[in-house]
Amino acid sequence: MKKEFYSNGKLLITGEYLVLDGAKAFALPTKFGQNLVVEKGNNQEIKWASFDADGSIWFKDTLSFNDISNKIITDKSSVRNTLIEILHEGFILNPDFINLSEGYDVSTKLTFPRNWGLGTSSTLVNNIAQWLKIDAFVLLKNSFGGSGYDIACAQNDFPVLYHLDNRKPVVEKVVFNPEFTESLYFVYLDKKQNSKAAIASYYKNKNNNLEKTIKENDTITQDVLNARSLEEFALALETHETKMSAILEMQTVKESLFPDFNGVIKSLGAWGGDFVLAVSKENPSAYFKEKGFRTIIPYKEMIL
Repeated sequence: MKKEFYSNGKLLITGEYLVLDGAKAFALPTKFGQNLVVEKGNNQEIKWASFDADGSIWFKDTLSFNDISNKIITDKSSVRNTLIEILHEGFILNPDFINLSEGYDVSTKLTFPRNWGLGTSSTLVNNIAQWLKIDAFVLLKNSFGGSGYDIACAQNDFPVLYHLDNRKPVVEKVVFNPEFTESLYFVYLDKKQNSKAAIASYYKNKNNNLEKTIKENDTITQDVLNARSLEEFALALETHETKMSAILEMQTVKESLFPDFNGVIKSLGAWGGDFVLAVSKENPSAYFKEKGFRTIIPYKEMIL
């Protein structure tokens, strides 16, 4: 029997890095995501094919049940290794998906270009968890690690306020539909960040007064959510950038790339990569294109 699953992509607006230590993070599910189709196969194996948004195959391989259950890793492909690790952790949580099956034909399809960084991995993990009927947060923790905010976005069609309470995920539905969304744009920097490396950098550089820093973050996050005007919203984002800049000992993205931009620019997720949020009263597309950044997406075209 054919089974289909879908998960939303994600953008982290506030709380980057600090969410790992219990800070509240404001995140938005995107209109873009990834689907997964599972059909009956044979030969005690999974025939796997992953398609990019343009229909091209970016990964194709056959994984034996034995490789998955015993976590047999080769040097053939890092993508293959990662997939086996996820499926192995899934097998630990639900052995029946292998023990009671003859095989599977599986395909995945992104609705956004893979290099955009909207959650190729998190949408895959959540889709696999749906398929295997296991907890996606546990599967993420046991495979990739991370805070889990991206899983919260994958599972929900509304803005979320996310935090960890004793390492347990807490997902709150929040309302975010301000009148000034026409002044918000997402700009793709085309500089893919390694999340694991970014997290390691955060732990190396975060200060010792973490409790105070988290409280400040949570206050700023509420200011972002409660902003009644574009000016209030922009000020809260700018304050967030300044404080994270001090913690990471890094320039803000505006300082490093767009010092002459007439507006506010907020890093989203890992600093220096993927998308940033630009706040501008005027359409900033011409400015960014002149700088060499050609993917500028208005808020309402990106966010659910």
